[in-house]
Amino acid sequence: MYNYQKMENHFDPRANYEKTKKEVSYVPRKEATQKTYDDIGFMSGLEVHQQLLTDKKLFCNCPAGRFHDSDDYDAEVIRHMRPTLSELGEYDGTALMEFKTRKEIVYRLKHQTTCTYEVDDTPPFPINRQALDIAIEISLLSKLNIVGEVHITRKQYLDGSIPTGFQRTAIIGVEGEIPLKNKNVRLIQLSIEEDSCREISDIGHTRVYKTDRLGMPLIETVTYPDMVNPDEVMEACNYIRFLNRSTGKVRVGMGAGREDVNVSCKGGTRVEIKGVAHTKWIPELTHNECFRQWALLKIREKLQSKFADYKAWEMSHGFLDFDMFEITYEPLKVAKDSGEKLVAVNLPGFKGIMSHFTQPGKMFADEISDRLKVVACLEKPNLLHTEQFEPIITDLDLDIIAPMLNAGPDDAQLIVWGPEEDMKTALETIEERCKMAFEGVPEETRKSFENGTTIFERVLPGADRMYPDTDSAPIPLTNEVIDELSKGLPTDVVARYNQLKEWGVAESTYNYIFKRNLFPIIDTISKKHKISPKWLGNFIGHRMKWVEGHFEKGEGFNYEIIEDLLVFLKKKNYNLKLAYKMLPVLYHYPKMELESVLTSIKFKERQQDEITEKIDFLSEKFSSICYSDSTENRIDWIMGQLSRMAYGNMGLENLYQVVKQKISE
Repeated sequence: MYNYQKMENHFDPRANYEKTKKEVSYVPRKEATQKTYDDIGFMSGLEVHQQLLTDKKLFCNCPAGRFHDSDDYDAEVIRHMRPTLSELGEYDGTALMEFKTRKEIVYRLKHQTTCTYEVDDTPPFPINRQALDIAIEISLLSKLNIVGEVHITRKQYLDGSIPTGFQRTAIIGVEGEIPLKNKNVRLIQLSIEEDSCREISDIGHTRVYKTDRLGMPLIETVTYPDMVNPDEVMEACNYIRFLNRSTGKVRVGMGAGREDVNVSCKGGTRVEIKGVAHTKWIPELTHNECFRQWALLKIREKLQSKFADYKAWEMSHGFLDFDMFEITYEPLKVAKDSGEKLVAVNLPGFKGIMSHFTQPGKMFADEISDRLKVVACLEKPNLLHTEQFEPIITDLDLDIIAPMLNAGPDDAQLIVWGPEEDMKTALETIEERCKMAFEGVPEETRKSFENGTTIFERVLPGADRMYPDTDSAPIPLTNEVIDELSKGLPTDVVARYNQLKEWGVAESTYNYIFKRNLFPIIDTISKKHKISPKWLGNFIGHRMKWVEGHFEKGEGFNYEIIEDLLVFLKKKNYNLKLAYKMLPVLYHYPKMELESVLTSIKFKERQQDEITEKIDFLSEKFSSICYSDSTENRIDWIMGQLSRMAYGNMGLENLYQVVKQKISE
């Protein structure tokens, strides 16, 4: 009998993981330099999606921007996707993968937000002109060349996120650029398109969507892969998002803006990280994805060195009986009770590969497990393998499995379980992913997580996924239309950045100001009411941000209330710093009268003389209670006693000068 136990005693998966992590030269993002990224050939581009602020959807008259709870729906539509041959007699790889999953797609519909157009039972209405005009304006701001004629095309979406299986989209502008701090980033194009459904759940063979977001107008800005480090990717993404928001004609809030980030390394391939919800995730995600690809290239190198003809590589498998083992692992107990099948798989030459580093906290075995979840619909945990840090497959188990599979000393084994009808797909998926390891980096889209790691989502669609929409006529864009739309454009983001800098507003406020599109408010209030733009920018960028992070927003609050507050204080001749105390109350109770806000913060109006006349008394009191006297200590103590009384009535800088003068006298 093959003595597998003796061989395994010398292999430490944890040590192998750390060893391969060093081989990949992985460093945490905070320790990485530009040389780090140059060495592995970091390259990244962006696809930035932004919902437009319109009343109706893009190709029908349903209202846009109305959302409902997952339990609040009027009907369900159930569909099953299947692949069809293209005009060239070929199947799309993404379509084949989705077909393998045997998914049942459930759409939950609400009459208020959905019509027969969304399920392809009604031809498209003419494109929403309001949305088209906004897309043209943003294209002009992006320095793109506007097309002479808008042609609607169909883009295939075979994951079920769009009931029709395609999305209507149109290119508006091509070949533009945006400025970053140290370089310009080229733009390929800006398109207008329909938004997809919102996914509620994806468990087993059932995926559920809500259709309220479906068909809402969306723009997609696509860059060239000009970014050479993760920080540049985030900077470019922020600039595009700030540019979009500067128009005041796009939606904001959770899900209104999403990014797809394309990443590759030297020798790798384009991998798309899909639907990144927060730009702050981008640096960690792109850093780890580039190193993941670098690790997969190292794996390819090792595997190809072991096999002269790696294309002939094959795995072997055998079905097991649960009663052959003493089962202590809870998921296997559940699988046994559910009547599922148990399969052992031998991977020739894969010893040391299963525990090979790919991402922080992840190894190559996770690449297989992720695909089993998506393609074979086996919920995690869905496999065990011989290189886990905490072994679950014991030496006694291996004594049974290894001879049965004719395993060799350089092989790895895994056990997978699930419903009998899914086992064929599961085995095909395992073998397919292992064969991909010989080739290097598979083209795929991946789902992002806040910790900077990603998991497999689906095969990357081919370039031929787009074709003309015969239901929609071309739309000519005349010079007169373009010229008219050019007149109302806001100032460039870079011009706003330079203006804030010139005013002396703290740079730490810029991201918040641009993210909330608050520059126009600062500019308008400072000019209209003669308030220092430096003070105003810092007040909004620091205090407003702090208030939003610490208080619950009351119904009806908007940023224009800041202007009402400051005008009120100026008219009353109160010090503007009183706004710092009033703002939290107004944020929570925006309908409260400003006089009532003053009462709630216990403000009492006082004349300057009423405040300063107490200085002599307080100075004498200080002498009676303090043993170590100094002019500085005396002034500080008196200021502490008077500051509450002075706040809003008298500038503290002014009060300090009066106290200092009186004490000196």
